[in-house]
Parts: sequence; C-alpha cells; structure tokens
Amino acid sequence: MIRFTFSLLIAGMLIFFSGCVKDSVKRTYTLLQPVYKEKAVVLNEVGSQPAQTLKNPGKIYVYGNYLFVNEINKGVHIIDNTNPANPVNRRFINIPGNVDIAVKGNTLYADLYTDMLAIDISDPTNVNVAEVVANVFPERQYGNGFIPEPGKFIVDWIEKDTTVDFNGDGGWRSCINCGIWLDAMSFSSAEPQAYAAAISKITTGIGGSMARFSVVEDYMYAVNISSLIVFDISTQQHPERVNQVPMGWNIETIYPFQGNLFIGSSTGMFIYNISNPVAPSYVSAVSHITMCDPVISDGKYAYVTLRAGAQCGNITGSQLQVLDIANLSAPVLINTYNLENPFGLGKTGDLLWICDGTDGLKVFDAKDPKALFFKYHIKTLEPYDVIPVNNNLIVSAKEGIVQFDASNPDRLTELSRIKKQ
Repeated sequence: MIRFTFSLLIAGMLIFFSGCVKDSVKRTYTLLQPVYKEKAVVLNEVGSQPAQTLKNPGKIYVYGNYLFVNEINKGVHIIDNTNPANPVNRRFINIPGNVDIAVKGNTLYADLYTDMLAIDISDPTNVNVAEVVANVFPERQYGNGFIPEPGKFIVDWIEKDTTVDFNGDGGWRSCINCGIWLDAMSFSSAEPQAYAAAISKITTGIGGSMARFSVVEDYMYAVNISSLIVFDISTQQHPERVNQVPMGWNIETIYPFQGNLFIGSSTGMFIYNISNPVAPSYVSAVSHITMCDPVISDGKYAYVTLRAGAQCGNITGSQLQVLDIANLSAPVLINTYNLENPFGLGKTGDLLWICDGTDGLKVFDAKDPKALFFKYHIKTLEPYDVIPVNNNLIVSAKEGIVQFDASNPDRLTELSRIKKQ
C-alpha cells in the first residue's frame, strides 16, 4: 500500500512537472515585420532622382542607346550606353516595389507592387506618372498565412529574432499577421534565406529572358501568376487593358518572337500566337517537372532553362531543354543538358549564352541544337540575365552590370563594368 501510494505520488509529480515544462518551453523565430505606407503616399514618391549606385540589380531593358536597369523593389537606373565601353549612369527613377520594366518611345512601363505605371520619361530629370493601372499583379502575396493590410503597400521589412511561448501550434499563430515567420519547421532547410532575399528582406526595346513585360508594336503583353494581360499602348502614356487570358498557375516569363509569345511557367512552356494582337490564341504547350522556367526561341528551336531549388518546387536536377518547334503545334524535346543554377539565357547566331547563377556564365556552340558544344565558361560572375545586342553582350549579375564584346565567338572581351555598392 505504501509502495503503491509512493508510485502515485511520483506519477503525479511527473505529470505536474511535465505540464510546467510544456508551459515554459519557448521557441525563437525570425520575424519579418512589414513597414506600410498608404498607396497615395507611395505613388507620390515616384520621381526622378540623381544617379545612384547599383545595390541589387535585377532585370535589364535596352532601348536605343539607353540601358534601363531595375533596382529590385526600389526603381530604375537610366544609363546612357552610347559607348558600351564607358556607360554613364544618368538618373534614377524612384519606383517602390518595382521589378519589371519595358519602354516604348518616351514612356516607361513599370510595376509598382500590384499596380502598373506608365511614366513619361521625355525629360528624365523630371518624370511624371501618366497612368496607373491597378491590380495587374494582385498575386503579390506572402506565405505562412500572412495577409497585408488592404489599401497599403509594404515598402520595407524589418527582420528580427523573436522568442515566443510554444503552445503546440508554433506559438506564432496567435500573431499571424504581425509579419512573416521563418522557421525550419515551415520551410525546407534552404528556403528561409532564399525566401527572405526574394522579398528583399521580402525580371519597342529589348528585354531579357526573365522579363514579364513585352512590347510588340502597339501592344504590351504582361504575365502575372495566372494570366496573360494585353494592353493597347497605341496611345503610349495611356495604356488600355483590353484582354486577359487565363493560363493556369505559376506563370513566370514572356518572350516574343516572329508573331508568337513563348511563355515560361513552373510546370511548362506555352506558345501563343498574336496575329490578332488583342486576342492571343493558344498554339501548344510542353509540360515538365516543377521548376523555374525562362524560355527563348530562335524560330526553329526553343531553349528552356529549368532551375531546381526549394522555391522552384524541385530540389535537384537543374537543366537546359532544347525543343524542336518546326511544328509549333507539336514541339518535340530533342535533348537535355545538365546545369547547376540557371536563370536567364540569350542567343545570337550560333552562340547560346546561359546565366548559370552561382556556376557562372556559360557559352555553347548551338550550330547543332541536338548536340550543343560547350565552348567556355566565365566563373568570375554570378549572372542573372543576359541580352545580346549587336556584337555585344549585356549581363545583369550579382557583381553589377557587365558588358562584353562578343564579336569573337571564341572569347568574350570585357568592355565595362558598373559595379554594385
């Protein structure tokens, strides 16, 4: 009896202390807290500023002798590129939340968070917002159940470690709209850092393969996460939204060539014909495993880079796919090449340029697309996107904007470098 009572006492103490331990367990998370501004205030901040140094360059766009460089989530650098060996950084246009750009005439088209702006750049020292098209990109939402406040833009993030009581559901759920909580239990091991970087502590002229905007004569085509949107820009500073074509999910990039749009998504490539520019018509699609997917074409073949990684839905297996598009209605995969960390790509003549991210800029002889020949490799860059123009190559990279003379197919010669701060 005594032994039995003592056992009950010990069991009771264990239950009591286990309850105390449970109540006292705490957990540390990284919390990204949003900094809000009213939309009207943010829009009023769009304007010309003196030239600024590059800090986080993104997408690039060539128009005449000018190079427009996106500063991720901040705005656009205007660079006079009359002499590629000596580019001159002229002005900076402050555009909060900007990641995509296109130009026609004296009008710059740029996203401002969820909205699209038409900006009069006829006087780069005094630009004006001519038109605002609302909710072109309504999908700029965030993970872990976080929902931004309506009627406001998130203009920055404050990162801090926060310790909370662990009550079995993560503790943070009682404050789900305080910001975005990053924790190893809610992401794969590589994703928290990538996710934070993607939102910044959150890609007629020539655009790169990572572009979401494309100008074709009097129309501009833009893709958001699920649709192809058509704008009539015959009146350049007053774009009219004339059509929206549903396309599925995770649409990423757009590339125009010879009356067709080649559209990359995380699950495949789509081809749409724009012989009727107001009403793009579906031609065909090619599916692939879930990966990030920019695409270009030379009219005979399509080249698709597939980037693996936690954010792209597949951890391993980055590659280049080459498709024969002689019959646009039935593209045929003819070969696959292994890559490490691919982003944008470009092609001129028989040369194929691939931005393989952390593995550098790679150059292939594409004379025979069925058997690409690896020519050489520039490992000193971490490139994001590339635009071949005339005999030059313009590269947006982690190191800044780098330009090369590409007239010698066997060797690139660096012409200039606009370094990031």
